[in-house]
Amino acid sequence: MRIIHLLVIAVLVFAAAYVYRIKMESTVRTERVLRLHADIREQRDAIASLRAEWAKLDAPMRLQGLAERHLALKPINAQQFDQLKNLPDRPPSFAKPGDPDPIGAMINTIDPDIVTGSLPAPEDSQ
Repeated sequence: MRIIHLLVIAVLVFAAAYVYRIKMESTVRTERVLRLHADIREQRDAIASLRAEWAKLDAPMRLQGLAERHLALKPINAQQFDQLKNLPDRPPSFAKPGDPDPIGAMINTIDPDIVTGSLPAPEDSQ
């Protein structure tokens, strides 16, 4: 009878040690999760501050002031435009009138199904 009592006490001690180990592992994991949440919060705060700084740097009024200060830009006058008669002539066309489109002919020789859109229907793979 004493052996059974000692065996039950040993099982209880083993069970208590196992439960304590599980509790410690869960505590460690909980601390790790809390640390990760804190890191995520820090990163989100850093992103928010960087976005605010970017919005400040990208403000149109600030960019306008910088452009006026550092660039020698002048407004466009209507006299700066040229007339259409002063444009150069259109480059010569190498395709004769009535000839088929050379690029379209090349595409037709590659695969006429692509041009006409008559590709075969996909087969059922069951």
